[in-house]
Order: sequence, then structure tokens, then C-alpha cells
Amino acid sequence: MIQSLSKSFLLLSLGVFVTNFVGCSSSKEDEKVIEPIVVVSPVIVPPVDVNPQLPLSDQLNAGEWVLNGELSDEFEATVLNQDKWFIQGTEGVYQSNFIGRAPSQFSTNNVRLENGKLKLETRWDPTFNFSTKLDNGTKFENITTAAIISKNEFTYGYMEVKSKAADCEVTSSFWSLGGKTEFDFFEMFGDHKQPSKEAAGKERELWWSIHDWTSAGGGNTTYTESHDLGFRVAAAFHVYGFEWSVDGVKIYIDGKLFRDVSRTTINAYDDVFYQKGGNGVNENFVITKPIKIWFDQETFPWHGVPDTKEEVGGTGKVDFEIEYFRLWQKKK
Repeated sequence: MIQSLSKSFLLLSLGVFVTNFVGCSSSKEDEKVIEPIVVVSPVIVPPVDVNPQLPLSDQLNAGEWVLNGELSDEFEATVLNQDKWFIQGTEGVYQSNFIGRAPSQFSTNNVRLENGKLKLETRWDPTFNFSTKLDNGTKFENITTAAIISKNEFTYGYMEVKSKAADCEVTSSFWSLGGKTEFDFFEMFGDHKQPSKEAAGKERELWWSIHDWTSAGGGNTTYTESHDLGFRVAAAFHVYGFEWSVDGVKIYIDGKLFRDVSRTTINAYDDVFYQKGGNGVNENFVITKPIKIWFDQETFPWHGVPDTKEEVGGTGKVDFEIEYFRLWQKKK
């Protein structure tokens, strides 16, 4: 997986393109889209031999990034490094008291390393020892999924994930918790049966959000966006980059800038009318404290769930595959 440092780089200056998008913004139950300004300049075309010690989006290291080896993982071992990662449900322990979203439940059996990749499995598993509790009135049954959580935490940096979503009616998610806030980098829905307009394009969607779980925030979605990537997220591996700084969030797809959302834009977001988001007079940019990384799969009943074994990858098993997770931070 680790490739040699290229001896030459190609820099194409294509000018500055500023595009304004207006639409609606997305929430787990009510879909709306807000599309702030996108700024793309300059465009750096990476060399064929990519240097994995540097972000795909910054192979010249103009940002002076330093790889954080304590959190980064190439997943090239035979078993998951449990000095770095906690498998949700290990010895009956569930961080944040989160056992999965019904009807699915996290299982420690559904995590493996294979061919240099982390594979989180969704499984049709009706004989699993499911919790008898209800989740918003829904039983845990038939489907097991998986979650891992970083043991170390950090504040601000550039994160890069090379992954392919599970081709199934289940999420493949990269997100975080910390300081009573939630930062969802992506929650991808690999496939769906819903014929409704709301579900149209879900298999091509990048959906990211910020949530405030403080007593004042009450779980509000303080910012959210959804965008059509133009490709099926379960069809092939893509590189998703997220630069999180005190000034806002930048998102890169396959090394190219896709979104540039300032802290000012996030703080201006107001969804109070739907009682689903916005923080009133308080800041919406609540992601300012150390976070822990999560990779997981969940069922989202409002978008439909697999009803049969055949709907889980055709064989009763389907994987969310992660080739690497890398974190860079600024020189101190």
C-alpha cells in the first residue's frame, strides 16, 4: 500500500472558480440542502507515484502537514490494532451506550482485516443474541453490523480515508464524538429500495453534519449538507479528505477540493423552523474540542432496511471496506 515518493509533481494553475449553490439542507428525518460557496484554486494534479506520507490533496505539502502515526492506520496487519481501536461491544462494553441502531446491532464478530483493508461487515444473522430492549419502538433483530472507535483523540487536522461503501441498504459511516458534540464526516447509503424522491440518489450521496449534544443543544443538528457525488459510493474505492480547523471545514474528493464551508457560514445556518437544527443565538460551530474517530454501519429505518438474507449482499454478508485512515496535523 505504501508507495515510493515521487520525484516530480505537476502543478496546474487553473485559476479561481467560485460557485454559489442554493438549495435545501439534509437531516436524518427531514431532508433539506444548503450549499455554501465552493472555492477551487489552484488544482494540483498528484503524480502517478503518490507519497502516502502527505495528503493526496497536498502532495507539495504547502500546508506543512505532519502525519500523526498514533491515530493513522494502514490496516495491513492480520488483526486490528486494539492499542489504537476499540471494537464496540468488546467484553460487553458499548461506548456512549450505543449498541447499534435497531433493527441492527453491533457485533464484535463483524470486524476483520483482510488483504490490507479493514472490513466492517453487515450480516443477516437472525440467531444472534440480540438485546431485548426497544430502540424508539423498534426491535433489534436479524441484522448485525460493526463499529470501531479510536482510543486516542485529537483536535483539528486533515483526515483522509480511502473506502468503499457496503452495497446494501445500510450506512457506511465515518464520524466522531467528543466534547458532547458529534461530527459526521460521511454517512453513506450504498443502496436502497425506496422509490420516493427523497431516496433518489442516496447511493451517490455525500451527507455530512454537526450535532450539539450539550444540555443547551439538546441534540440539535447545527449544520448539515448533502450532495450528489456523481458516482455510486459502493461501486469503487474513493479518497475522502476532511480538513477541520478553527476556521471551518474543507472537503476533498479524490484529492480535489469539493466543499469549503467557513465557520461563519456554519454559524449562519438556521433550521429552527423545523425544530431539527440551529443553535439559536449560540454558535453552530460546536466542534472545537477533542474527538474520537468512529467507523461503523447502521440501519436507517426511515430509508428502509434489508428484509431478507438476499438483500444483504445477495449472500447474507456485505462489507464496508476501508483501505486506510490517515491524520495529519500542523507543525507545532
